[in-house]
Amino acid sequence: MTKFIFVTGGVCSSLGKGVAAATVGTLLEGRGLSVTLQKFDPYLNVDPGTMSPYQHGEVYVTDDGAETDLDLGYYERFTHSEVSRLNSVSTGQIYESVIRRERRGGYLGKTVQVIPHVTDEIKSRVRTLAENTGADVQICEIGGTVGDIESIPFLEAIRQFAHEEGDENVLFIHVTLIPHVPAADELKTKPTQHSVMKLREIGIQPDILLCRCDRPIDEDMKNKLSLFCNVEPGAVLSAQDVTTTIYEIPLAYSKEGIDRIVMEKLKLQGSPLDMSRWEDFVQRVIQPEGTVRIAVVGKYSELQDAYRSIYEALLHGGAAHRYKVEIVKINAEEVEEKGCTELMHGIHGVLIPGGFGTRGIEGKIDVIRYARENEIPFFGICLGMQCATIEVARHLASLENANSTEINPETPHPVISLLEEQMKIEDMGGTMRLGAYHCHLVPGTKAHKAYGVPDMSERHRHRYEFNNKYREKLEDAGLRIAGTSPDGKLVEIVEVPDHPWFVGVQFHPEFTSRPLRPQPLFRDFVGAAVRIAEKQRHPLVSPAADEE
Repeated sequence: MTKFIFVTGGVCSSLGKGVAAATVGTLLEGRGLSVTLQKFDPYLNVDPGTMSPYQHGEVYVTDDGAETDLDLGYYERFTHSEVSRLNSVSTGQIYESVIRRERRGGYLGKTVQVIPHVTDEIKSRVRTLAENTGADVQICEIGGTVGDIESIPFLEAIRQFAHEEGDENVLFIHVTLIPHVPAADELKTKPTQHSVMKLREIGIQPDILLCRCDRPIDEDMKNKLSLFCNVEPGAVLSAQDVTTTIYEIPLAYSKEGIDRIVMEKLKLQGSPLDMSRWEDFVQRVIQPEGTVRIAVVGKYSELQDAYRSIYEALLHGGAAHRYKVEIVKINAEEVEEKGCTELMHGIHGVLIPGGFGTRGIEGKIDVIRYARENEIPFFGICLGMQCATIEVARHLASLENANSTEINPETPHPVISLLEEQMKIEDMGGTMRLGAYHCHLVPGTKAHKAYGVPDMSERHRHRYEFNNKYREKLEDAGLRIAGTSPDGKLVEIVEVPDHPWFVGVQFHPEFTSRPLRPQPLFRDFVGAAVRIAEKQRHPLVSPAADEE
């Protein structure tokens, strides 16, 4: 029988509920239990697929093609849970489902209300995931902040759910803030007291308080919170900011005893906690043997969460080599203004991430040409791969003004374009290739060397494709097709063979990278950048040549 943990947040947003939920999952897996995680988002959008990165950050894509919140990336990176569209629920989805049922007469003429119909639909989503996964523990994160009007139906639903399932099967963790007031040089508990009071007004009593703070919380303060918030003294836990990497958090929370408390309160049976592999990974991150500088050139460089999975995958790839990856964020429009030479100084690798739209495209193409001509390792993802194709078409195949029809519908050489069957579809999402697709790798390529298998599967989120009408001409110019769809019709990977490491992929490999299992292409890309860095540090020592 699945046990349930609900994670709520108070005082303010961005307290790290997603990482907290994922951390609890990590520790329970370390005790031999199986877990699954679920995110409830209070916005009315059906999903974040059409939302601007400025509003939402990155869109995380699952194997089954769901466009979801970036917290689901933390769920998969921190645990062995494989998320799907069942793991991501929004208010928009809930109301859409309720209204469709009402239109079909599913409520038998009754007045449709938030209680019980909306709350029943929310509870149904919780139980459906439990039935499909059979996990020992299901951790559900409630988005937003306690007190927000948008979150009230979700909080009422989980209150009802706890009543129906019983105390031994449901546990509430409340993530809250203990702010430091500089003028008084004191940590203050009042915001947390008010947050818990608001939660209790709704009918939910937290079992564990996870107190975010920038310095240690002493026992006196924990006892005060215990008394005023009606939480057991041992269940008021400090969630102090970590110094180096978020992957330290499971180790820090374990010292606070959160896994032990969860096991006791839910009466779970498991093995002694084993975090040895996780500890080894963290040591490689916080005690690297060197540093490699990799430029990520995009149009949302100022947004920390716009390329979150890419930054994490680079960290995983660096740890595999015991190297710290210093990410240099460069806005593609800045490249158009200043050129490449100054901005690329001291860079050991270049990555162009995915994206949509025309802004900054020429800057990205300029950077790719600079990386190719100066033998700097290059990794192009989705739009980055398409820009690499355009760059090769223009400067190696002499196809003047070659472009993507997304960027210039009137280009004389549309080396990237919509497929013919896509052109008649008007729905924006209808033309998208979303989710996991299989890819056949060409033997002897860098992609094949990285994966070590002839076929693999990666997640996609894109609309435009490599135009096969130009395949032969581009191959003659020096672009190698390194991976295709199993039927050979869709180009998935391109490479430039006579280069230290120049690879572009149509899919999003960042979504499958894990701390203990770095994504193969990210691992090898960082490895190629490490060789450049070592060559610059020791110019008289020739690094081992890449195996072809």
